[in-house]
Amino acid sequence: MAKYTSMIIGHATLDENTDHLGNTVQIVGGAVIYSSASAYALGHRVLAVTKVAEKDRYRLEHFVIPQEDVIALPSEKSTDMVNIYHTADKERRTCFNRSKGDPFKSSEIPDADCDIIHLAGLVYGDFDTELIKTMAKRAPIAVDVQAMLRHVNPDGTMHFEDWADKLECLPHVTYLKTDAAEAEILTGCSDRKEAAKHLYSWGAREIMITHNTEVLIYDGKDFYTCPIKSRNLSGRTGRGDTTFAAYINERLEHSIEDSLLMATATVSLKMETPGPFKGTREDVENYIKELY
Repeated sequence: MAKYTSMIIGHATLDENTDHLGNTVQIVGGAVIYSSASAYALGHRVLAVTKVAEKDRYRLEHFVIPQEDVIALPSEKSTDMVNIYHTADKERRTCFNRSKGDPFKSSEIPDADCDIIHLAGLVYGDFDTELIKTMAKRAPIAVDVQAMLRHVNPDGTMHFEDWADKLECLPHVTYLKTDAAEAEILTGCSDRKEAAKHLYSWGAREIMITHNTEVLIYDGKDFYTCPIKSRNLSGRTGRGDTTFAAYINERLEHSIEDSLLMATATVSLKMETPGPFKGTREDVENYIKELY
């Protein structure tokens, strides 16, 4: 098997998005698609491992990365999501889960030659504690905590609750990503820097906390921030996924400061166009020259 910068694991979804004016569109998405797209755009070779039902294999065509780098595992159902945005800035939304794909099991994950294993889940149950521990033995792991906090209710509505196994799992996590609200759920701290300190003290090595104004990184010693400079928000969906994947793949060969700038500029540019990022590294570099 080829050498990869990262292996990204998560469900490819069908998202139904309704904006604050009532306009509805359907788009194939999911963290695994947005994450793999941004890493690939910056020149990294990534392997995507996903799950879809047989009837939904058309979703695989929506990956930006080469099809040879997409592995689709069988699932009785695919994951389908509904997002209703209540404000023009898309910061307030209500989410529903119409269908939930099968959990990922460590025995199913290919033993790929990769530098990072990125767990890009959507809801609680996509990954369990055993998978996190097993994957951490193979390579440094990156975890987006959304899949540890967002629970699906029987009627498809969703709620957030604290990660019961966080103290057991976080010592195995090299890169941890939360948004400001998730960080508060995990730590009880509304101050992002204080939340990051807690998460580091519990074992995560490098913490990213995203906000609509900036992205923050904490490595246990220093805080680093970089502003988001999008000129419009038409491509808001996939913001955190784009940022995190760009950062961790860049981080392998670059400093925190340089990786953070590249990741924040990538997501700022991505948010100006709906769908996964399809630009190039040169596009991002030109964006940095223009706006940063």
